[in-house]
Amino acid sequence: MKRQSMKDCNEFVAAFEKVIKKPKRQESKIYYTGIDLGTACVVLAVLDENRKPVAGAYRYADVVRDGMVVDYIGAVELVRELKEELEQTLKTELVYAAASLPPGTDELDGGAIKNVVQSAGFELTNLLDEPTAANQLLNITDGAVVDIGGGTTGISIVENGHVVKVADEATGGTHLSLVIAGAYKFPFEAAETYKRNGKNHEELLPTLKPVIEKISSIIIQQTQGYNVEGIYLVGGTACLKNIETIIEKATGIPTYKPTNPMFVTPLGIAISCTDKVLT
Repeated sequence: MKRQSMKDCNEFVAAFEKVIKKPKRQESKIYYTGIDLGTACVVLAVLDENRKPVAGAYRYADVVRDGMVVDYIGAVELVRELKEELEQTLKTELVYAAASLPPGTDELDGGAIKNVVQSAGFELTNLLDEPTAANQLLNITDGAVVDIGGGTTGISIVENGHVVKVADEATGGTHLSLVIAGAYKFPFEAAETYKRNGKNHEELLPTLKPVIEKISSIIIQQTQGYNVEGIYLVGGTACLKNIETIIEKATGIPTYKPTNPMFVTPLGIAISCTDKVLT
């Protein structure tokens, strides 16, 4: 990745973080919403007509597991609540939305994601896999975009600006939390909370290293036969401090991550949103 691309990505994410706390109430002919239905967290990102962040909201939830919707009613209600919350803040109706799903799960769960978005009151305009969505913001022309979510790790290999392979494996943040729960004798929810606190990351890293190395082995396996010059980490689990260092050492491939990888995918989804409704 060019240094300027990473700088642009970080600035875009920083602008989004600001509008989560203080939304921009301004006139816009159209708003584009990105919906990221994650295993651990549901994020809505709203861009204006110039594709600039104006508002956002997120909530930790348990409506998706391993990339699959397991609580359909809960997912619809949560997305609808976040939609209404943002609409009240912006004093406008949010009509168009794009969404994403783990690579390779379109036939299994694409319909469920589509129905959740539409049942929550949006018109769905795009549905793409998570790492490809993230690359809408990263703008990688060559390399592997690795989205480490709660339940799965999704990989998108890009060559000359084109996605040549997508893959998904069932290892992610949930597995890290299970290891923490076992090692610390915590209930699972307590382990999740403990993991999210950045102050605990250095202490946790030795305990979590075997799972991170498992994620690294998935990356090695899925990138075999491709000339991958860089790995670019996104997703909530990539927020773990120094995870990129372990992955780089295990894979032997330079590994990078934005300042807050949790918001790259939902922002990429929002960037991919249009006003042309999917049929």
